[in-house]
Amino acid sequence: MTAQLLAELPPVLFSGITGGPIDHRELDFRPVRSNGRVGIEMHQLYSTEETGADGPAAAIVRYAPGATTAPHRHPGYETIYVLSGVLETDDGVYPANSLLVMPPDSVHAPRSPEGCLVLVVWEQPVHLA
Repeated sequence: MTAQLLAELPPVLFSGITGGPIDHRELDFRPVRSNGRVGIEMHQLYSTEETGADGPAAAIVRYAPGATTAPHRHPGYETIYVLSGVLETDDGVYPANSLLVMPPDSVHAPRSPEGCLVLVVWEQPVHLA
């Protein structure tokens, strides 16, 4: 199988250490409208409700075609893995299977003209820039 074909395969997600595979279309996505987000839905994996006010969080995030976010700053690391589609930032265009590691105090405004599905891990909550 070629790398191009692998990049086009839908992601396989698992629930828990011993849980079986789940289809991302079966996840409970909720619209997110805070902090200047438009066209974005999130399935929270864990949040500051479990980890504390300044703790880490992780989610599967779905960007609809044309989705945007306002510029925001990350006080801690943010790791983004593009599962499908294409994510854009001011620094570049990231297709499926791209891994972005945003260092502390970085500012960006991700968007997706064609839509995408990403895994995001935040070390600390974000702040509007």
